[in-house]
Amino acid sequence: MVPKPRGRSLARAVAALLAVLAPVVLVACNGDPYPQSSLHPASDSADHIDGLFRQIVFWAAIVFVIVEGLILYAVIKFRARPGSPDPRQIHGNTTAELAWTLAPAVILVFIAVPTIKTIFAMDGRAVPEGALEVEVIGHQWWWEFRYPSLNITTANEMHLPADRPVRLTMTSVDVIHAFWVPRLMGKRDMIMGRNTRLVFTPDSVATYMGQCAEFCGTSHANMRFRVMVNTAGDFDAWVARHHAGPVAADTTDTLIAAGEASFRRIRQPASNSCIVCHAIQGVSAGVLGPNLSHVGSRTTIAGGLLPNDSASMARWLGDPLGVKPGSLMPQIGLTNEEIAALVAYLHGKQ
Repeated sequence: MVPKPRGRSLARAVAALLAVLAPVVLVACNGDPYPQSSLHPASDSADHIDGLFRQIVFWAAIVFVIVEGLILYAVIKFRARPGSPDPRQIHGNTTAELAWTLAPAVILVFIAVPTIKTIFAMDGRAVPEGALEVEVIGHQWWWEFRYPSLNITTANEMHLPADRPVRLTMTSVDVIHAFWVPRLMGKRDMIMGRNTRLVFTPDSVATYMGQCAEFCGTSHANMRFRVMVNTAGDFDAWVARHHAGPVAADTTDTLIAAGEASFRRIRQPASNSCIVCHAIQGVSAGVLGPNLSHVGSRTTIAGGLLPNDSASMARWLGDPLGVKPGSLMPQIGLTNEEIAALVAYLHGKQ
């Protein structure tokens, strides 16, 4: 058999390596340079986590360099040479064994001490004076945000003022969820019947992507949300809009009027009626689904899955199970006319 040219084998190896690496590289190619990266902290809590991560990477890099250096040294020094005898065999070396036992123990101490300090610093924080209280409630598969001191309830989009401490009190109404916004905080589990808490201060005005980080069922991957960190003035304006109530339906617009009628209609079974599950200020008081009082002003719908435009809203109303598998929103067989009317009505709720 004729041996293959060495150059051709090397080229094939490089091509195979590139084929493996290409998908990994392409995953990072999106419009936002770091939508869910903890390497770009935007709060004091995230700064603590990032600082700890960098310390651990520092020690891991030292270990990597030393270990790989010793491997390369051994490979080169003791490589087989034509005509050379086998290296002298050595059984046991007390000095070497002590070194590779004590060195990791010392490194673990340097890692453990800042880790414990960071855990206590984040979990044992006192609530600063003037902190904004927000209750976070996990549902399959959407998020409810309540501001008790402001008398505001919204869904899937949390608004916060920059440079003001925030205290989150988190729980679940069904299975275990986990609240995670990588650029703002660490993960927190949300358990039915228990409250977990987190205190942090966002420091940069931006929109941050969040995600449920605990497998919670069929649409776990579709359980998304956004945190909008606003300037103090923009946050106050957002609060004022909510206190003013949603824009009233234009009863002179036949399409919007038909949408309100469809929303209010009691269907059979009654659990399939919009008005039973969803709240709209001044219209209904449903608590099973997201509060829709200002749904028209949100950037996303369906638990952060779709952009809040007319086409997406129509798609969601017409086929919720097709858009989000396992969705608890019933498939009630709306006609195209009813969907169009509901889209116009809901988008009017600013």
